[in-house]
Amino acid sequence: MSDAPAIDEEELRSRVRALLEVVHPERADYVTFRRAQFDHGLAWVHFPEGHGGFGLSPKMNQVVRDEIQKNSTVYYDDPPAGLIGIGMGAPTLLTYGPEDLKKELLPRLFTGEDIWCQMFSEPSAGSDVAGLATRAVRDGDEWVVNGQKVWTTVAHLSKWGMLVARTNPDVPKHDGLSYFLVDMEAPGVEVRPLYQITGEAEFNEVFFTDARVPHSRMLGKEGQGWRVAITTLMNERVAIGSGGPKKKGSGAISQLLKLWKARDHNSTSPAQTAVLRDRVTKSYIEAELLRLNSLRASAIAKSGNPGPEGSVNKLFQAESAKRLWETAIDVLGADGLSFEAGYELRQEVGSAYDPEGRSKYQFLRSRANSIEGGTSEIMRNILGERVLGLPGEPRVDKEIAWKDVPRS
Repeated sequence: MSDAPAIDEEELRSRVRALLEVVHPERADYVTFRRAQFDHGLAWVHFPEGHGGFGLSPKMNQVVRDEIQKNSTVYYDDPPAGLIGIGMGAPTLLTYGPEDLKKELLPRLFTGEDIWCQMFSEPSAGSDVAGLATRAVRDGDEWVVNGQKVWTTVAHLSKWGMLVARTNPDVPKHDGLSYFLVDMEAPGVEVRPLYQITGEAEFNEVFFTDARVPHSRMLGKEGQGWRVAITTLMNERVAIGSGGPKKKGSGAISQLLKLWKARDHNSTSPAQTAVLRDRVTKSYIEAELLRLNSLRASAIAKSGNPGPEGSVNKLFQAESAKRLWETAIDVLGADGLSFEAGYELRQEVGSAYDPEGRSKYQFLRSRANSIEGGTSEIMRNILGERVLGLPGEPRVDKEIAWKDVPRS
């Protein structure tokens, strides 16, 4: 028997051209085209047939992108607020969701009609997610949820939320969790904005007061919540780490280089200029390393559920971004001391400032990079224990029931 795939590259390109004959991005809106792309199996070609793909190698996704861009001046990329749903929710749903949920939710996720958020962290359970206290109690075919989540990105835009809640307090903390998909518009679910240093409210608090979730919205089985959550978290770290620019010299580093070229180098001493030049050069090297690692991380993300190695790029992305934007502020000199945005309160995602304003915004926003998606400290622990095989820190609460764990 031949091991050749059922659809080779030329056949895949032919199917993309057939899609463009039916609906073309230059003549169709975003949702219409993306839905047709999904229905033709050209959304995620590594997903199974009927779920937006053909079960091909994840590398073939680039073939679809190339063929569309070759035949169209318009390319509909993933929705800006869709990183969590597409990067984390889709592979989790594919792995643990029942067929009816996959059929219902995957197409709307790809089209951006439904934005997803992730509700793991709590005020008393951030780095220690398994210590969370939000409760879900079974009531017939529903679960009644009470508790609070925090730092929930784009919850204010979301239709669906990935929720981990405690369904059994009488077993060790990792064993008593279950994973649900929650309708963010349902009664008993309240979203409150958390305004950041940038003035945006990208993060939110979410409060559950007797919110009811159908049992059919549970992913995995009761008590498997930690296993399902790990799938989401590993995809999250790869999604964050692989989200950088694919073209050499593009993205954040291009902003820094523009600032450097526009700078009045006579305004500082030759020694200061030399030091800044070295820092800009270091940022360029780090950006290129990050870009190459992002390509690898992207391949991992599309080949199934990744392992802990995705934490490498997430850690490097977070720390290098902070260094890059600190350098940008120093390149601006005294002009970097003001923030023209004026801290207006707004609840949106993204920014469209000029290069100088963008640099000031990103300097502030990058402080969150080493917190969101798992702190840099947690990433180092994961890499030390699960990749390098170093001994873990002592955990005195691992074998006792969650209800018996002392709390402050």
